[in-house]
Amino acid sequence: MAEMIPTRDGFGKEIVEIGKTNEKVVVLSADLEDATRAEYFRDAFPERFFNLGIAEQDVIGTAAGLTFHGFIPVATSFAVFMTNRAYDMIRMDVCYNNCNVKIVCSHTGVTVGEDGASAQCLEDFAIMRVLPNMKVICPVDSLEAQKATRAIIQEEGPMYLRTSRAPFPLLTKASDPFVIGRANVMRPGKDVTIIACGLMVYEALQAAEILMKENIDAKVVNMHTIKPIDAQMIADSIQETGAIVTAEEHQANGGLGSAVAEVVVTTCPVPMEMIAVQDSFGETGSPQELLEAYHLKSADIVEAVRKVILRKTGNRP
Repeated sequence: MAEMIPTRDGFGKEIVEIGKTNEKVVVLSADLEDATRAEYFRDAFPERFFNLGIAEQDVIGTAAGLTFHGFIPVATSFAVFMTNRAYDMIRMDVCYNNCNVKIVCSHTGVTVGEDGASAQCLEDFAIMRVLPNMKVICPVDSLEAQKATRAIIQEEGPMYLRTSRAPFPLLTKASDPFVIGRANVMRPGKDVTIIACGLMVYEALQAAEILMKENIDAKVVNMHTIKPIDAQMIADSIQETGAIVTAEEHQANGGLGSAVAEVVVTTCPVPMEMIAVQDSFGETGSPQELLEAYHLKSADIVEAVRKVILRKTGNRP
């Protein structure tokens, strides 16, 4: 089993390293710095850390204002609170003005677990990717979260970085490339492409191992950037495999699967299935229990692959 580390830890570690050399970086919290790992920055640079209390709208408005004074603000909270409660401010203060604000949110997907439905954000991709100027990133593991943190600081404009409370398997190496908007192939294959993000990349790789026993060779893609989506990778995968399954810890509506489908229908329609939460809220349970309950496991990906393979070969299930 791969080493398990929450992606929020990767963010917390890297933002401190960045702070050592970039004095323009400041971090804002909505009173959840212990949970988001913004506390690492608070402890290292207390004079550049601001806890605005349980006031996500103020966090975003203040962050937008700081950009006009040359700062690079990183606004942190739980995803469900920041993307929902402060949506108006994200839209008008940050995106409309194309402000250089970085929004980093933890506690995403059903793997938030025992905190239950009120804390499990399953719609943040959809909410954030619809906004002009906003880029949306979901790292696969803590190492990629470190690279993503550095990338969003270096690149100008609004950014949304999704991190996890639950530990994710370590799947990448320090030497692996990370470029915003450019997906990474985790496993080559010729029969079907599984495009996943976050924790679901691990489930996709597990599914690929199972499928090999059925003589199905699955390509696995880590689509860490939801917006801008890597349209070239999707187009190449269509040509190489002729069938696609997407997998995400998010609603089926408006998420990674929707973003991929938008490219597929305008490029070359092929059989496609989406593994995602099906139009429902989360509930209380352990991360693994909830992944199974919401059909977000490798076995569910395998079943979806079987469906697209049947359609690809002209045999309807």
